[in-house]
Amino acid sequence: MSRRTTPARRRPSNALTLAMGLMLLYALLPLVWLFMSSTKDTASLMNSFGLWFGDGFHLFGNIADVLTYDDGIYLRWFGNTLLYAVVGAGGAAFVSTAAGYGLAKYRFRGRTALSALVLGAIAIPGTALAVPTYLLFSKAGIVDTPWAVLLPSLVSPFGVYLMRVYAAEAVPDTVLEAARIDGSGELRTFFTISLRMLAPGFVTVLLFALVATWNNYFLPLIVLSDPQWFPLTVGLNQWNALATGAAGSGVTTVNFYPLVVTGSLLAIVPLVVAFLFLQRFWQSGLAAGSVKE
Repeated sequence: MSRRTTPARRRPSNALTLAMGLMLLYALLPLVWLFMSSTKDTASLMNSFGLWFGDGFHLFGNIADVLTYDDGIYLRWFGNTLLYAVVGAGGAAFVSTAAGYGLAKYRFRGRTALSALVLGAIAIPGTALAVPTYLLFSKAGIVDTPWAVLLPSLVSPFGVYLMRVYAAEAVPDTVLEAARIDGSGELRTFFTISLRMLAPGFVTVLLFALVATWNNYFLPLIVLSDPQWFPLTVGLNQWNALATGAAGSGVTTVNFYPLVVTGSLLAIVPLVVAFLFLQRFWQSGLAAGSVKE
């Protein structure tokens, strides 16, 4: 009678556990500081320990001040950011998915050159294109409008490259051939079959584009001058400049530092919610995109 051997359990690595713990601490400390600072007034914010509560709990009062200051301009900035993120990130994810799918599954003249152009575009930083973009949009007459922020957000060379690599493996050629034999058109095949298999990649590009658009600062700073169209990044920086100027001049009529800190806390909440919400689509997309040979 042979004795069944159980596989040996791998011992956890103390070094890796320690490294992951340090990385987690590094990621969470700024969030803890941000929350703690949002519960303080100006005096406690300047004089108390940053990672603990100050004199009193002022979080709800600070939130009310943020939402009501200057006739609720923060809500306007929040709505602008939501518009730029939803339209820009959603459009960028769809365009990247369609372009990557086309580069991966179709053979056409100039395909290699176009792929090389996409790779080259990844190496160009966005800040290098900000001034040429401003000059181009100025000629087109769309400076200081939402289009000046939305149109560049729709272009994501990294998203196109990522979806090209992913589509090459996630969508088998046999599935496409079977759909064509059954009489399905290319658009119908893409929307009803391929897009489901590309769901994990689509959500990945969407999350990258969402974070990039939500945190976009330099481009809106250049192409927008009307505060009514500012996103949160530019608006909060404007408040921070007012806080620095008020501190230097001794003016204390408005406590801008709690406004900046609390506004920053409120600004990250939608990103956390988006990640938690899209995670289940990520996991379900992995199962839906699997193919049994």
